[in-house]
Amino acid sequence: MKQTLPDSVLSELSQFVAAKTALHFAPERWGDLEDKMSLAAKEFGFAGKEEFIQWLVSSSLTTGQLDTLASHLTIHETYFWREPQVFDALVAQVLPALVRARDNNSRRIRIWSAGCATGEEPYSIAIALCRAIPALKDWHITILATDINTRVLKKAMAGVYGQWSFRNAPPWLIEGYFHGIKDGVLEILPEIRKMVTFAYLNLAQDIYPSALNNTNAMDIIFCRNVLMYFSPERARLVGQGLYRSLEEDGWLMVGASELSQFLFPQFASVQFPGAMMYRKENRISSLPDVLAYEVPLYFQGTTAQPQAEFSAAVLEQVAQGTDPEIPEKIEEEPVPSKSCLIRALADQGKLNEALALCEEAMAIDKLDPGLYFLRAIILQGLNRIDEAGISLKRTLYLDQDFLLAHFALGNLELRQGKGPSAKKHFENVLMLLEENRPDDILPESEGLTAGRFREIILATMETGALA
Repeated sequence: MKQTLPDSVLSELSQFVAAKTALHFAPERWGDLEDKMSLAAKEFGFAGKEEFIQWLVSSSLTTGQLDTLASHLTIHETYFWREPQVFDALVAQVLPALVRARDNNSRRIRIWSAGCATGEEPYSIAIALCRAIPALKDWHITILATDINTRVLKKAMAGVYGQWSFRNAPPWLIEGYFHGIKDGVLEILPEIRKMVTFAYLNLAQDIYPSALNNTNAMDIIFCRNVLMYFSPERARLVGQGLYRSLEEDGWLMVGASELSQFLFPQFASVQFPGAMMYRKENRISSLPDVLAYEVPLYFQGTTAQPQAEFSAAVLEQVAQGTDPEIPEKIEEEPVPSKSCLIRALADQGKLNEALALCEEAMAIDKLDPGLYFLRAIILQGLNRIDEAGISLKRTLYLDQDFLLAHFALGNLELRQGKGPSAKKHFENVLMLLEENRPDDILPESEGLTAGRFREIILATMETGALA
């Protein structure tokens, strides 16, 4: 597209867009950015793009406004069974190997579609699971699908698609997993739709891995044709977060154009016929690379920032399942609390170990609502949903203003299709948030501010999930 606005205007605009959405527009793409602003200006009610840009860069956008802007800046080009070689490898090799490894223990599989757009990818993943695991009903399956755009999430939740979404799909996919409505419009079968949980998440701003938003202990992450919109530096940071969100030996699938050893240096690349994937093979050896991101999560609320040498040693001992030893030369640094260690184990995917440590702590202090809350979050990860609900209700019995417990219970009831009940809990969250300033960091939130938390709640409501 031809650029007509001054470089100074488009430079400021591109920096604003990158800061708010992580989307990267290099100078050679400023003409395209300008063109997208013309369309966005009309929806925001501005007659011209220049006036709109001036307003935009000086405004504090609401979540809804940010979503509207993002919808104009990205291309939601997706369809079922996209890059079929990836799904062939998933069905024939990756999932069967995972089933063999888990068949005698947890029977738990967790998958995240990050940047799910209108839902074709996570539903394709659900279909792949059905084809790869005959006795699927005996397994605890989590398919989390997230996106920054609440508009596309609404469409994804509906599960209704036109023929263009099936342009690369094999015939058996339509015949076995959809039913027709009219005029070539197809709706995914209810049992497939129920396998997927859709949620708002901003890869540029939100924390992951986190048991709070269900992004921890993943076996497989799909993040395809998302990072191509980010700057290399930002994409690399996202890659580090995705790495930490995976179980050891977990898999990362990115788009063919995003394969890069620069972006994913922690991973080992594995070649399949017609497709390449990344695998997380050794967690402990990579701790120094991700230390800057791990420390704030595990030491939230301490009075002093742990030194890197101390933190790496502690995290390595936690990863090995032992209590940390504090070197004498930094003995003045605070020892991680039991809650921090429980969170560390949960974020690493060691959910059973985290649960055992949590229940050990609860036996000592039966009236600590924070421990009941942590137990509930871990139980959710283990798909022990009923027990998680009971633990959250006990949390609120001990502290009726426990904001994060209301949020978690709302999410839990949302997963169970109890929209009205979930809405009440989210409304309680919004009410409790009024007592906090936007920059206040919420207890037990892993560093989330009250302002960002409010945005997440409002975005969830905007998706229509609570209807």
